[in-house]
Amino acid sequence: MPVYEYTAIDPSGKNVNGIIDADSAVAARQKLRDSGIFPVGVKQTSTVAVRKGASSARVSVSNLLKRVKAGEISVMTRQLSILLSAGVPLVGALDGLLSQITNPLLKKIIAQIKESVNEGNSLAFALSRHPRIFSNVYINMVRAGEASGSLDLVLERLADLGEHQETLKGRFRAALAYPIFMFFIGSLVLFFLITFIVPNITQIFKEMHQVLPLPTVILIGVSNFLKSFWWILFLIMAAVVMALKQFKKTPKGCYMWDKMKLRIPVFGSMNNKIAVARFGRTLGSLLQSGVPLISALQIVRNIVNNVIIARMIDDAMEEIQAGKSLAGSLAQSPWVPSIVVQMISVGEQSGELEAMLNKVADTYERDVESHVMAMTSMLEPVMILFMGLIVGFIVVSILLPIFEMNQMIH
Repeated sequence: MPVYEYTAIDPSGKNVNGIIDADSAVAARQKLRDSGIFPVGVKQTSTVAVRKGASSARVSVSNLLKRVKAGEISVMTRQLSILLSAGVPLVGALDGLLSQITNPLLKKIIAQIKESVNEGNSLAFALSRHPRIFSNVYINMVRAGEASGSLDLVLERLADLGEHQETLKGRFRAALAYPIFMFFIGSLVLFFLITFIVPNITQIFKEMHQVLPLPTVILIGVSNFLKSFWWILFLIMAAVVMALKQFKKTPKGCYMWDKMKLRIPVFGSMNNKIAVARFGRTLGSLLQSGVPLISALQIVRNIVNNVIIARMIDDAMEEIQAGKSLAGSLAQSPWVPSIVVQMISVGEQSGELEAMLNKVADTYERDVESHVMAMTSMLEPVMILFMGLIVGFIVVSILLPIFEMNQMIH
């Protein structure tokens, strides 16, 4: 059924905008009149097909530049869960969501999902038509919830999962905001100092035609280069970034990049812990929702965002299909800590694998968070020390010729 955008006047005389589903524009106008508002303009939402794995998805041309935030998806999921747990039918619950959502793009998507469900399709199928908004994890958990008759509980878990991930990202952003701000401000100040202030001071030394100390010569050379060729430096940096992006798109480059992320000093262990936490959290949520182990591992494999970890999961799936336990199949990997293997083994033996996977995720998320906090607390004094050394070098380079001139006078 088509979806129409409308502009209308409500009984109080105010202009209202929204969307409505109807068989035709005439039917949409009549539907609006029946609801007590007078339609001024009604037009069908123009859509374009999104191909490459989402040929049936529809996205409004006017909304291509808009986006749906993860927080909005979590709020929508929570509201839908509450409505379903209260006994409201799915179509009615989706209809109730439309009046609560303020994001125009999300509102249109929910309207299309409602119409798809109203036509007899499952909610998971309707969600799968919008892969840019709903992830594989989201869709498969909903599918499992529909199959088990516990859709409201699954949606509640999805809302918890989304809110937890957003909270964790918010903490990381808050921890890194000040160091990043300090870095950019400090870099701009040093660039301005070297390219505009230093040349005016060192011009005096050039006019004296005397042999300058090595630090002063280096400072003048760096200052002249940055003042004349700073754009070359930015071009080189941009070229390096673009070359790295293109290299990462190749199979070999992607493998080398992902391996480096896990092996690089300091950051490698943190990236490994993040991967383990994401693995545990997602797999635990999928298993809790009734998704079979192999299917859940296939979903997790597609979202780990690391070729090395993905290959580890592929090997684990093969061994599980051959009769091994999850813990036994993961024990061979160097990227899974032994304590994680032991916890998973205890979970399998006790029948509490889902809860144990969530505990693994909790443990490693806290560990990563404390690691990030410790790094940022160390990063601030290191940055101040680094900038202090550069400023100190500039000051010494300027003062050395002055001291030498003073000695020549005396």
